[in-house]
Amino acid sequence: MNKLSNETSPYLLQHAHNPVEWYPWGDEALQRAIAEDKPILVSIGYAACHWCHVMERESFENEATARIMNEHFINIKIDREERPDLDHIYMDALQAMTGSGGWPLNMFLTPERLPFYGGTYFPPVKAYNRPSWQELLLALSDAFKNRREDIETQAINMRDHLAQASKFGSTINLLPKEEQFTRNQCDIIFSNIMQQADKEWGGFGNAPKFPGTFIIQYLLRYYHSFGDQTALDQALLSLDKMIQGGIYDQAGGGFARYSTDAKWLAPHFEKMLYDNALLVDVMSEAYLLTGNPLYSITIAETLTFIQREMTDAGGAFYAALDADSEGVEGKFYTWSKAEIDEILGEDADVFCRFYDISEEGNWEETNILWIKQSLSAFAAEHQLDESKLSEQLAIGLAKLMEVRGQRVRPGLDDKLLLGWNALMIHACCKAFAATGEGSYRNMALKAMDFCWTHFRKDGEESFYHTYKNGQAKYPAFLDDYAWLIRALIALQEVTGDKIYLDRAFSLTTFVLQHFSDESGVYCFYTVESQSDVIVRKKEVYDGATPSGNAIMAANLWYLGIVFDQKEWGERAMKMQAGQAQTTVRYPTSLGVWAGLLLQRVQGVKEIAIVGPDYKLKMEDTNKHYIPFKVLLGATQDNPEIPLLSHRERANETLIYVCEDYHCIKPVNYIDEIINLK
Repeated sequence: MNKLSNETSPYLLQHAHNPVEWYPWGDEALQRAIAEDKPILVSIGYAACHWCHVMERESFENEATARIMNEHFINIKIDREERPDLDHIYMDALQAMTGSGGWPLNMFLTPERLPFYGGTYFPPVKAYNRPSWQELLLALSDAFKNRREDIETQAINMRDHLAQASKFGSTINLLPKEEQFTRNQCDIIFSNIMQQADKEWGGFGNAPKFPGTFIIQYLLRYYHSFGDQTALDQALLSLDKMIQGGIYDQAGGGFARYSTDAKWLAPHFEKMLYDNALLVDVMSEAYLLTGNPLYSITIAETLTFIQREMTDAGGAFYAALDADSEGVEGKFYTWSKAEIDEILGEDADVFCRFYDISEEGNWEETNILWIKQSLSAFAAEHQLDESKLSEQLAIGLAKLMEVRGQRVRPGLDDKLLLGWNALMIHACCKAFAATGEGSYRNMALKAMDFCWTHFRKDGEESFYHTYKNGQAKYPAFLDDYAWLIRALIALQEVTGDKIYLDRAFSLTTFVLQHFSDESGVYCFYTVESQSDVIVRKKEVYDGATPSGNAIMAANLWYLGIVFDQKEWGERAMKMQAGQAQTTVRYPTSLGVWAGLLLQRVQGVKEIAIVGPDYKLKMEDTNKHYIPFKVLLGATQDNPEIPLLSHRERANETLIYVCEDYHCIKPVNYIDEIINLK
């Protein structure tokens, strides 16, 4: 009997009517595997996963296939976004076995939960140099029965390999700061990034091409620090080409997860909350640095999309939108030329030329809206008035949106994830700081209030990871806490309300108590009380989302300055020192760590604003591009915080800029202080 109907995950509910006897991960399934001495099939995916849907249609809905699965295996479905801890463990196992990974992730375990064989998508009949799913199931069942000792030895070795991979950080020798982190390292990081840079279409590496926001952010900050124009050019080229591309929804706003080609034309159409948050983050920095309205406009369109399609009534943010509608990838977003001709009439010709719409289509016999040529260049080439053209295109997009609104919508993954909400809260804060648009700050405040109320365990500092239908589930992971702490810090910088710093301090204390590894340097991914994982992993690489350890290092450094917690600052330095060599070699995999190394070299500006108008002057300060800063404000002295002690002067609001608590002469306006690199 299928056991998924009472779950809250949209992904699990998609499988609730399969003839496969799916279980959620939990004691019932795990104990049954031991009692019946059967191998476990763990199938991991997520609601917006295209190939997950394909394998479900082809295999999991097939009665004959389901009979084989039910007879020979205990079958467990996992939403990777609900249980990223399990996904990390079994994806690492798959990559160790095969050298590659992806979703759906199908991993076969012993009854003791140890992995012995894995793969991703398997076809219903032998194809793509892969066995059919049924053939594989029967072969593995036979091996489990007749070569049990070999399988168990292999599984134990894999568990030991996974455990060993997390044993680092115990011996870190700290050199003086000026020797540990150097300008030369920053230059080598930049050089290594540029070796992977696509200098024609932006981005890094070949197709499929992901946004690479951490690398773009490093380039912006490297330019700001050292004035290298090449760094700025590559960063802005990457943003501009994405904004012009099909990866960006030209009609409705918001970014898809990645592009399947090098030109950003054809996205994998799923839209994830975290990608849009991270892109708003880096576009906010680009806008502060350049003043280019393209970035403020794209921020506005993206956050409008988030409010319209991915925001819960309580103000929190949904996880994702599916790539498919009516079983077809991208159908909701693509157009035939005949459709556009009918909708736009005499205005269709210019619109189609601008957005590359043709009879034959620019992607799989249909059309994705994308911009091959900037508005000004197109207007000049076709001898059109630029402002009138802009207005005409906007009217055309609005008409397409009206028609698109009548289509069958992609599936919405409406679960709420604490960490992803924290990423979007942080992005809203940065967008407000850069543009001054008050609605962005309101979005952040409303979402944080929701998270603090609904994800938090009653009367405790601990949180849950996911929330849906009034139910919070699963202990929060390191990423959840790290990103939430960072979001609280950002909220203080845009509100001037110290309560957010106090919350960040208490959560950091909780994380250090319950996530620290045996060396007291890094943090495990799971809380110490969680017992259903075969190893406690430590994640340091920045993937699609930032490493929890990297963000914790940044949080410890920031809060160590604010609250004069020297041991926190020392721990942050140890964390960074342990990753420095790897960061220099592989910066595109450790982009956040690279930014932290650059921050160490450049130093942090400690900005304290004290007086009755401190909130307004904090807003003024936020309008300047000062990437490495601590920003605090208060109406009067606060002896609990060194930067706010002995700063008050009657009837004045003063701005103090300090480094290592040593301050230059206070000023009344941030514009009086220049060169804040």
